[in-house]
Amino acid sequence: MIERVFREEHGRAVAVLGRVFGDLDVAEEAVQEAFAEAVRRWPKEGVPPSPAGWIITTARNKAIDRLRREAARAGKYAQAVLLNVVEPVEEPLMDDRLRLIFTCCHPALRMEARVALTLRLLGGLSTAEIARAFLVPEKTMAQRLVRAKAKIRDAGIPYRVPELPELPERLSGVLAVVYLVFNQGYGGREELGGEAIRLGRVLRELMPDEPEVLGLLALMLLVESRRAARRRDGELVLLGEQDRGLWDRGLVHEGQALVRKCLGIGRPGPYQIQAAINAVHSDAGRVEDTRWDQVLQLYDQLMVVAPSPVVALNRAVAVGEVRGAGAALELVEGLDLGRYYLFHAVRADLLRRLGRDVEAAAAYDEALERTEDEAEKAFLRRRRVAVAG
Repeated sequence: MIERVFREEHGRAVAVLGRVFGDLDVAEEAVQEAFAEAVRRWPKEGVPPSPAGWIITTARNKAIDRLRREAARAGKYAQAVLLNVVEPVEEPLMDDRLRLIFTCCHPALRMEARVALTLRLLGGLSTAEIARAFLVPEKTMAQRLVRAKAKIRDAGIPYRVPELPELPERLSGVLAVVYLVFNQGYGGREELGGEAIRLGRVLRELMPDEPEVLGLLALMLLVESRRAARRRDGELVLLGEQDRGLWDRGLVHEGQALVRKCLGIGRPGPYQIQAAINAVHSDAGRVEDTRWDQVLQLYDQLMVVAPSPVVALNRAVAVGEVRGAGAALELVEGLDLGRYYLFHAVRADLLRRLGRDVEAAAAYDEALERTEDEAEKAFLRRRRVAVAG
């Protein structure tokens, strides 16, 4: 029970206490102490009627007690914080969480710091959990978090929701952080994928009419729906070869419903278009039923809204299905993506389809040199053996 409350309420409590005290360090430490108190008392006394309210009230009292002790020892900073304490019931909880999200994702912070702060303060993940997920030592991650919170405090980064004129740019930064967390989970760290979807649901609750928020959540749900089918016997399984019976139809239906809602709003953006592409794939009961003409049209849209070499590579895959491998290869050869393993993997597949096996084998070798994922390597080795014959 306490673990569930922690996951659901940690971000809310830190958000409220951050406004109350104007300091994220004070807020986070107080919330941690409150949950430690809950671990001691709830098993004996029972769970209170309002667990979130209990945590916030307990955390506030503990923070005030600690700051009073520090102020009594001539702690000028503690005195200043106490002078600025406000009542936690002043504003809606929803506003507090939005403030915290935008503060964690402020553009003055480096992207790595934004991701770490979001997972720590909103997600409640421990420093050790975040460090493991991003493959860095715990000490390094702890220092990263300390520096980020110090920058927020010392640079006077405002704890607020951006004004309307700056909201689109700032929101795109928030969505980029959540999607980066999701992609880390998609690469094998499953807990991060789940955490990103949870953050996406929070954003949807807070900003229900923002189509890019809906689009990002839809995209994550549709991609996540295929997780069980993505690997078999330790090897990557391409979308066209997956067992579609393993797809999570509940996530598919939820994602498709969000895509339909986005279409009704009529303000397309990059996350919505990517979600629509995945919805087309999810609609097909068999790979041969895939409407590649629709996929290509959507990639054409995406290249207008958010052009990039990676989008162009994905579009080339759709071109290969609609117009043939030769047309796709011509597009791929013009891309500057030599360091990207998927560039070489796509190129190798197109060469294989054209019967240019020697060149395909060399391209598979290039792809193998540029990925560390063992499932991807197993897939590429099998394909290379097939063309080397």
